[in-house]
Amino acid sequence: MAQGTPLLPLMLSFLLLFLSIGTKVVQCVEHKQVLYLDKFQWKELKHVSKCVPQQSSEYPYLDSKQSPQVRRENGATILEMKQRDYCSGHIKNWDETLQHRLVSDDRRVQSLQLRIKKQVSSHIEDLSSTQIPLTSGVKLQTLNYIVTIELGGRKMTVIVDTGSDLTWIQCKPCISCYDQQDPFFDPSLSHSYGEIMCNSSTCQSLSNATGYSGVCGTKRPSCNYLVSYGDGSYTRGELARDYLNLSSTAVPDFVFGCGRNNKGLFGGASGLMGLGRSQLSLVSQTSTNFSGTFSYCLPSTDTEDSGSLILGESFSVFKNSTPITYTNMISNPLLSTFYLLNLTGISIGGVALQSPGLSNGGILIDSGTVITRLAPSVYRALRTEFLQQFSGYPPAPSYSILDTCFNLTGYEELDIPTLKLRFEDSVEMTVDVMGMFYVVKTDASQVCLAIASLTYEDELGIIGNYQQKNLRVIYDTKNSKLGFAEEICSYNL
Repeated sequence: MAQGTPLLPLMLSFLLLFLSIGTKVVQCVEHKQVLYLDKFQWKELKHVSKCVPQQSSEYPYLDSKQSPQVRRENGATILEMKQRDYCSGHIKNWDETLQHRLVSDDRRVQSLQLRIKKQVSSHIEDLSSTQIPLTSGVKLQTLNYIVTIELGGRKMTVIVDTGSDLTWIQCKPCISCYDQQDPFFDPSLSHSYGEIMCNSSTCQSLSNATGYSGVCGTKRPSCNYLVSYGDGSYTRGELARDYLNLSSTAVPDFVFGCGRNNKGLFGGASGLMGLGRSQLSLVSQTSTNFSGTFSYCLPSTDTEDSGSLILGESFSVFKNSTPITYTNMISNPLLSTFYLLNLTGISIGGVALQSPGLSNGGILIDSGTVITRLAPSVYRALRTEFLQQFSGYPPAPSYSILDTCFNLTGYEELDIPTLKLRFEDSVEMTVDVMGMFYVVKTDASQVCLAIASLTYEDELGIIGNYQQKNLRVIYDTKNSKLGFAEEICSYNL
C-alpha cells in the first residue's frame, strides 16, 4: 500500500511560499510610486494684473483673493506660497518657460558654488571697488515661490529663498529696475522708514550676509549694499529699516535693502525674502517672535496650487501624514549662512547606492535651486540603478543639465522607483513621485529624470525645491536641526 505525502508539512511549505511571495510584492510596492502623467497638464494661468491689491482707492478694481494670503493660527504665522509664475502674467509658451528654467537654474548653481568657494577662502569683496557685471541678459527664473508681506504699510510680493540672507525690495526713485506687477515701494510715504548709517554695526554685518562689505553713500552717510547672484542678476541700494507686519505679528525696525538699481526677471515680484542664517536674515531678525523656527510645504504642480510658509513653533497647524523626523545641521563656520546636512546614503527602488562620493557627506538644502545636484560619481551610480529599474521606455534627447530622458507620449501612468535620501541619525527623506521627472515638453515627448550632476567631485551637493514637493520641511535654527514629514501641501487645508 503506497504511503501518501504528509499533509501538514506540505501545507506549511505552501504557506511559507505564499508568505515569501507576499512579502516580495509588498516590498516591490513599497519601493515604487505611481506617477499619473495627466497631473503634468499645465493649465493656462489667469493673467494677474497686480500681485498684491492695496487697501486704498488707488486700486479699487482689484480682487483681494488674487493676493497670496496671510493668517494667524494657534500662535503661528502662516503665509500662502504661490509658484513664481503666478505673478509673471500671461504665459504663452509653457514649453519655452519650462526649458528656460533649467538654463537659469544651472547659472544659479554655478553662482552658489562660486559663493561657497569665496566664503571658504574668506574672500570678502569691497563694494566700493566692485563693478556690477554688464553681461546681465540672463533672466533669473529659478527662485520659484512667492509670499505676501506688509512693509511700511504697503503689501508686496517677495520671492522666498533660504539660500539668501538680505530681504530687499525695489524702491522709488529707481535708477534702473526690472519690471514688476505692482508699484515700487516709496519710502517717502512711510512714516516709519529710516536709513542705516554706514558706520553702524548693522552695515558692517553685510559682509557675512552678502559677501560684500557695505560702504558710505556718495551724497549722505547711508549704508550702501550689493547682492550679486553671479549670473548677471543683482540688487544695489541703501540698507534701511521699516515696520514689518506679518499678519498680526509686528516687527519694528526690520532691516532690509531698498533697491535702487536691480537687474533680473524675478517673476514680477517686488523683491526677495532672505531666510538664510546670518544676522540680517528674516529668521534672525524675528527670532524673538518665532524662536528661529520656520517651515514650508511646496505644492506638487506648477500651476495655481498653493503651499505654505509657517513662521513659528506651533506644530499643531501642520497637516503632515507621517511623523516628523529630525537630523542635525552641519556646523561649518566658513559656511555659517547656509543650511547644511550630513548625507549618509541614497537608495533608489530599495537598492542602496554604492559610491565613493557619498563619503563626502555634506549637502546643502535650498528653496531657490530647482533641480537637485549630486557629485558626479554619486549621480552616475544613481543614474545607472534608475535605468536598470526603469527600463523598456523609448529614450529622448537630453536637455540642458538633464541627461536621462524618455519619450513617454501615450503613457497614462508609470511605476517609478522610489528615491530616498538618508541623513545622520537614520533620518530619511522620501522624494515625492511628482519630484522625480521634469517635463521638458508638455506632450510628454521629452521627460527627464529631475536630478543632475555637478561639474566637479569636490563641489557641494544641493537638494533643490523640485525634490522637496509635498514635504513639510522644518528649519529649527535655535537647536540646529532640520525635520522632514510627508504632507499634501495646501494653504487652505
